Amino acid sequence: MNYWLFKTEPGCFSFDDLKARPDMTEAWDGVRNFQARNFLRDTIKVGDLVLFYHSNIPEPVVVGLAEVVREGYPDSTALDPHAEHFDPKSSPQNPIWFMVDVRYLEALPKPVTLESIKSNPLLTDMPLVKRSRLSIQPVAVAEYQTILAMGGVETR
Repeated sequence: MNYWLFKTEPGCFSFDDLKARPDMTEAWDGVRNFQARNFLRDTIKVGDLVLFYHSNIPEPVVVGLAEVVREGYPDSTALDPHAEHFDPKSSPQNPIWFMVDVRYLEALPKPVTLESIKSNPLLTDMPLVKRSRLSIQPVAVAEYQTILAMGGVETR
């Protein structure tokens, strides 16, 4: 099992939006960065756990946990000329962009702010701290456990 941090802007899609879905599952689409695409296509697997992170807000924060329930498959929004994330270079025969499906697990009792992550010496090597722009980021087991503890969740 691997651990990930997925960023989203809550004005576009929030953790509450995920929870409100009929089966609390949603396709994680619209990623348009090649490194993140490679994670979605090649590395992220069913059962991997996700820290759900709200970005591009005054106080960015990890708000909850999700689980990957479907491995990488072509991102349909890249093929739809009416979609926000359309890419005319992508085709069904040669998909460029990929997505996974995630399911809501639980909200953190105490959301974990970016400020608190940056100030924790156990988290200084996280990509979120070093290369914060990437929308899909791997998280080491110890980092995942630390963030769970900071968020008031018993480690697993």
